[in-house]
Amino acid sequence: MAKRDYYEILGIPRNAPPEEIKKAYRQMALKHHPDRNPGNKEAEERFKEAAEAYSVLIDVEKRSVYDRYGQDGLRGEGFQGFSGFDSSVFEDFEDILGNFFGFSFGDFFGAGGRRRGGRERERGRDLALEVEISLEEAASGVDREIKLNRSEVCPACHGSKSKPGRTPSACPSCGGKGQMRYQQGFFTVARTCPRCQGRGEVISSPCDHCGGKGHVKEKRALRVRIPAGVSDGSRLRLVEEGEAGDEGMPGGDLYVVTRVLKHPFFEREENDLVCQIEISSTQAALGARIGIPTLNGSEVLKIPAGTQPGESFKLKGQGIQDISSRRRGDLFVRVQVKTPDGLSKEQRTLLARLAELRGENVETVDESVIHKVKNILH
Repeated sequence: MAKRDYYEILGIPRNAPPEEIKKAYRQMALKHHPDRNPGNKEAEERFKEAAEAYSVLIDVEKRSVYDRYGQDGLRGEGFQGFSGFDSSVFEDFEDILGNFFGFSFGDFFGAGGRRRGGRERERGRDLALEVEISLEEAASGVDREIKLNRSEVCPACHGSKSKPGRTPSACPSCGGKGQMRYQQGFFTVARTCPRCQGRGEVISSPCDHCGGKGHVKEKRALRVRIPAGVSDGSRLRLVEEGEAGDEGMPGGDLYVVTRVLKHPFFEREENDLVCQIEISSTQAALGARIGIPTLNGSEVLKIPAGTQPGESFKLKGQGIQDISSRRRGDLFVRVQVKTPDGLSKEQRTLLARLAELRGENVETVDESVIHKVKNILH
């Protein structure tokens, strides 16, 4: 009996774009799904028919062959009906094909799709730990010893999990295939064998040293070089210094996360440093030379006459080196002017004389601020 036209099955025109094909298939699959039509053989056939039509029309190459030669062309391409589907084209419909039966989507096409059964051997798990360092160590780099408790390959069985001289045997439940197959309506469902977890083999004589796990926990101390320029939260990757993988597989990686402690004098802003110093009003007025501590020693900062509170001065190249280049950040020094208190009689007299010379009368109400605000508002 000749098969129905695929475009007719999905109810779409022959020039329908992929989005329209997907939409039409979704509607058909939901309408005729066996779980919504229990015992209805006609709905089951319509569901299967729609899936076959979709798998051809959504594939550019197969659709082109079908448009030119029909079903005969597909037979020439090796298409064998439902069992020949490429399951990857149905991945957008896991909510329809997977959830109704309670299986994961990939289980549906274990009989003929590209998905292969059996759990693959896995690389080791990655590990992460934090290391506290000072700002000075972050700027210059530092060597640190770190200690960790990690899973390593068993020295007795070398990861095979079996006693020395013994080998695993084929799993009696799945016959060494790693999968168990079940019939679910017109689907053949392949699921991972629960006994061997997909490996296809079982350990009949477990290693005494590791209990058949292939790994043992060991305490290790590693020497780590933390490069100059790291910041708080930087991650350093140590390849294969994590936990051991399955037999023949590489270990995981170790990530060292740096935590830079707060500095009592400097604040870090990316690769720049910021600090605050206090100077006297006389130094601010007349100018001064101030010794400034840096991460590399000290520098002399020239304060110009007439410096105002809050002004910032830059010491070039006295910041943090960029971790990916040789460029260094700068040190910004913010100045706070300290008002003198506890003046002696002589000092007060001198300051009063200075105010008089500057035309400042400290005995009267200074309304200059009021006038300035009025000018701004008006």
